[in-house]
Amino acid sequence: MKPLNFLKVALVAIPFALVACKSTKTVEKPVTVDPSEVIAKNQFLHKVSDNSQDVKFITSKIRFQVQVGAQDLTLTGNLKMKRDEVIRLQLMAFGFVEAGRLEFTKDYVLIMDRINKQYLKVSYEYLSFLRNSGINFYTLQALFWNELFQPGTEKLTEESLDGYGADFTANDAVISYDRNRLSYRWLVDKANAKIKMANVIYEDKLKGNTQLNWDYEDFENLGVKLFPKTNAVTFTTPKKEVKINMKLNYIGQESDWETQTEVSGKYKQVEVDEILRRFMAL
Repeated sequence: MKPLNFLKVALVAIPFALVACKSTKTVEKPVTVDPSEVIAKNQFLHKVSDNSQDVKFITSKIRFQVQVGAQDLTLTGNLKMKRDEVIRLQLMAFGFVEAGRLEFTKDYVLIMDRINKQYLKVSYEYLSFLRNSGINFYTLQALFWNELFQPGTEKLTEESLDGYGADFTANDAVISYDRNRLSYRWLVDKANAKIKMANVIYEDKLKGNTQLNWDYEDFENLGVKLFPKTNAVTFTTPKKEVKINMKLNYIGQESDWETQTEVSGKYKQVEVDEILRRFMAL
């Protein structure tokens, strides 16, 4: 498998299309809610939300392992993130030459093929699978930063937390949020309120479900809070499954780098299909 095959699969395999559902009227029996349970739920949700990182930068050398069926590829790169500004993945060839770059900011998605000097720079609205699902920069940031989120918004608020559910077991809690055909779930450690897994399912009774599962492991201190060094991401569609393991070598806070990439005039802007075809040939 070629180094950036996972990018194509990620773009194509997760069509989080929000479809409006017709409402129906039903007669339900009154449900008695224990006030103490509501208080416990709200306190726990706030504890999870408060676990968001206080640092401005997160950086690391990173190791990727990509698996699609019997194909298995390992490569290296760099992860550079600045809170509320950018998420950047630099993919390396031969361990020292940057072959490709994927950059997310609040305003655009940038995909660069440095070998063939081609790029794609578009707004989130241009990519229908992001636009229709409410997935924006802040949603992606929450997934990379191991945080609770509400799709389509910049940050969680007191009011938005009221729309989440929480079910408790002996050691863990499952936080839930549903929106039309999309369901969001977070598996959280009860003891320290850290997120161990995020799960998104798009339900399609005709074509089959599409699922994103993001597991977090190997937590280390980052400031006064914990941050995962190991991320296991699985995209599952009715036709294939793609696994991406991302291992951070360390958790740094380097700030001496440009947060936005300036594209040289030597690069040619192309369409999505063209740049992904080139990526597959790297």
